[in-house]
Amino acid sequence: MINEICKKAKTASTQLAKASTEQKNKALRNMADAIEKYCTEILQANQKDVEAARAKGVKEALIDRLVLDKRRVESMANNLRGLTKLSDPVNEIVKTWTRPNGLIIGQLRVPLGVIGIIYESRPDVTSEASGLCVKSGNAIILRGGSDAINSNMAIGNALRTALEETGLTKDIIQVVPVTDRSYAEQLMKMREYIDVLIPRGGANLIKTVVEKATVPVIETGTGNCHIYVEEDADLDRAVDIVINAKCQRPGTCNAEEKLLVHKHVAKQFLPTMIDALIKNGVEVRGCKKTVELAPKVKPATEEDWGTEYLDLIIGIKVVENLDEAIGHINKYGTKHSESILTADFNKALKFIREIDAAAVYWNASTRFTDGNQFGLGAEIGISTQKLHARGPMSIQQLTTTKFFILGRGHIRQ
Repeated sequence: MINEICKKAKTASTQLAKASTEQKNKALRNMADAIEKYCTEILQANQKDVEAARAKGVKEALIDRLVLDKRRVESMANNLRGLTKLSDPVNEIVKTWTRPNGLIIGQLRVPLGVIGIIYESRPDVTSEASGLCVKSGNAIILRGGSDAINSNMAIGNALRTALEETGLTKDIIQVVPVTDRSYAEQLMKMREYIDVLIPRGGANLIKTVVEKATVPVIETGTGNCHIYVEEDADLDRAVDIVINAKCQRPGTCNAEEKLLVHKHVAKQFLPTMIDALIKNGVEVRGCKKTVELAPKVKPATEEDWGTEYLDLIIGIKVVENLDEAIGHINKYGTKHSESILTADFNKALKFIREIDAAAVYWNASTRFTDGNQFGLGAEIGISTQKLHARGPMSIQQLTTTKFFILGRGHIRQ
């Protein structure tokens, strides 16, 4: 089955790579219309997945990532339409230059080819990733988790129907219809057909794909994100920022998981901050100094500092200074999103320069690490590695370049 899916995707990618911007934008508009047209069927399929997840005892923060409603379906459609407004990266001439011998060298942006994505929960990824791949000229193979199989198939069928109506082959988008892990492992080995594999999900999924895949992998998603409150921070604003970063959607990879606080403001800031967290239903775990200031806090373990909770849980540590905060983050962070709250430009600049992460913030919530929030359009994932893309990956990051060389009978001497 996987072999046949991959062959179809490879053939489809050749057709899509030659499609005009107008054809791709028409396909995206049709895909958006189809999502709305089949909204009832999509929501019915999603209800089956949600009921099954709750029966298994899946925690509510993760249920939130699985649930679709009419508003979220409309958002999926609008995101597809939004892609039509972005410049087409394919066939863009990145730059040209002329050599002393008269040869003209240039770089042309081209699709990657076939993109495979292995993901958990969030069924909106099916639509979002498909739209990004159509716009960037790539075929896509989607292998979602068992928790969202009904939703993913319903969304995939709607999108494929829309492609056929546009005159493009429906095999540009393919959803693997089974959730057995052996099929995912087969997908990881299809180097002959798949150009890049993108895992989206928890740390275990990403680790498994990286270790088992022979296809090149872009690591995404795991977010043990920190906010550091300096001694000169606006503490009232800090409370609001921390609550937003932790509580708005705790099951997302850009949600805050750890709070670091300078020792000089810990006594003043932490009691108020911890009360606000508890009022918002957050379980607080803290270092020894934090527990001394707020006895109702649960003592944190060494394991806590490296854990991505994806839940209403936070770890708090009091630190000596900025250097200790930076060292702690670089040791335990997952290179996703980190933030400093300070009034001092030089401290912020030091933090931005020395923190090893895809997105580094000054006086802002980590929740902004998102393709749409960055003005890039939808995203296929947030890369936490350094090659070939880092941070939110939109259409430009789903392309590569090739050189073109213009001569006039040139021969190398």
